[in-house]
Amino acid sequence: MNFVVISSAPILENLKSEKLAYSPYVYEMDLWMKNVKKIKFVCPIKYKEKLLTSKFQLQDFDINKTPVISFHNIKESLISLFRIPFVVFQIFKGMFWSDHIHLRCPGNVGLLGCFVQIAFPSKPKTVKYAGNWDPRSKQPFSYKVQKWILSNTFLTKNCKVLVYGEWKNQSKNIIPFFTASYSENEITTIEPKNLKGKIKLLFVGNFSIGKQPLLTVKIAKILVSKGYDIQLDLFGDGARFNAVKDYILNNKLSNNVILHGNQPKEIVKKAFQKSHFLVFISKSEGWPKVVAEAMFWSCLPISSKVSCVPFMLGNGERGSIVNKSTTQIIIELEKYISQENIYLKKVTKAKDWSQQFTLEKFEKEIKNLL
Repeated sequence: MNFVVISSAPILENLKSEKLAYSPYVYEMDLWMKNVKKIKFVCPIKYKEKLLTSKFQLQDFDINKTPVISFHNIKESLISLFRIPFVVFQIFKGMFWSDHIHLRCPGNVGLLGCFVQIAFPSKPKTVKYAGNWDPRSKQPFSYKVQKWILSNTFLTKNCKVLVYGEWKNQSKNIIPFFTASYSENEITTIEPKNLKGKIKLLFVGNFSIGKQPLLTVKIAKILVSKGYDIQLDLFGDGARFNAVKDYILNNKLSNNVILHGNQPKEIVKKAFQKSHFLVFISKSEGWPKVVAEAMFWSCLPISSKVSCVPFMLGNGERGSIVNKSTTQIIIELEKYISQENIYLKKVTKAKDWSQQFTLEKFEKEIKNLL
């Protein structure tokens, strides 16, 4: 099978000419690529920001290289308009070559791919929509266009669109899906976490405005001021890293709040296993992997009502769904600290739910799709 991947996610090369990409993307694509013979990516090969990267297990694939398309300012928009015809040509070439088309959305390359795939109605297709599929959510116009094309079974034929969460009134080609991080072999017994001593909070994610790492630090600060023995560990990097670092120093929180930066998967896994709560108040998500990963290791999520989080948390049975108010978040945490039996029940429910979604199950579902 000739398998083409249309994506805005860049594939980079290191000094050894090994192909790399954003680590969670690599872990997933390795599973897709195990099931096909020849692979081609249509994607950019440059990226401005820092990425936590890993190398692909399978290195023998081709890339139809595309320039980066972005519309953040007038200059970038004008340059991108001139680049679009070439990107469309590369996408068309890739789709023409393929036996199976795999689109990664949302994204600018994915948007163009949504239009080009209309010209290939007989070819089997899968679409991984990694963003928020919630029909009621506020989203960029380009995201709405992608969702409309993909949901339209007249324009998008012979296609399975994989989305996070279960949503009412969807077309027949929309399939609820998930992402896995851990193997069945990794499942181990986690001793019940006592809330009588040091309470460990956790943040894992990109240090961006949308992920709000500073809000999590402010929660820790309030709890410390109330006399609680708190330790907050933050894993990740990004544009807001220095702002968070400065806040910690200026508020003398270094004994309670620890910045770890980007760390390997095993180190983050141990942090989940040792922590009581994940405090993750994101503004926008697809499938928030860190929420599922926390649940897998008996770390209870305190998360915002975004995308499929209510579905994942069983509308509050497997964690807490909060707004962006520090007051509400503090109330939730204090409720668990004072009622440890409620905390332990929810932790068990969260663990049991998340441990259904293993890499073995994920790989089996991918084989079925292909």
